[in-house]
Amino acid sequence: VQLQACGGGLVQPGGPLRLSCAASGILVRINTMAWYRQAPGKQRELVATITSGRNTNYTDSVKGRFTISKDNVKNTVYLQMNSLKPEDTAVYYCRTSYRLGVYWGQGTQVTVSS
Repeated sequence: VQLQACGGGLVQPGGPLRLSCAASGILVRINTMAWYRQAPGKQRELVATITSGRNTNYTDSVKGRFTISKDNVKNTVYLQMNSLKPEDTAVYYCRTSYRLGVYWGQGTQVTVSS
């Protein structure tokens, strides 16, 4: 199982950014997929999840600003981030679990700064 995350970068406050997580070895169609983030000096936290049935859940701080989605044909999960704030600055990771194993992408840096 491999998860390849990309799309991070430097963005001004209030701007948008879209992260992608391309999966291989598993099917996003049937696996619950998640985005986590870890800011400097803080613990890694769950940001959003999407189930096989496309049910979504978000941590309170991103509700109304972030949207998790998936493309079953491309086997890819996305995190659309709008109205970004400096406190969203972190390394973002995609994650899934499969057959008792937990798999993480390599992380992509998101920096929100003027």
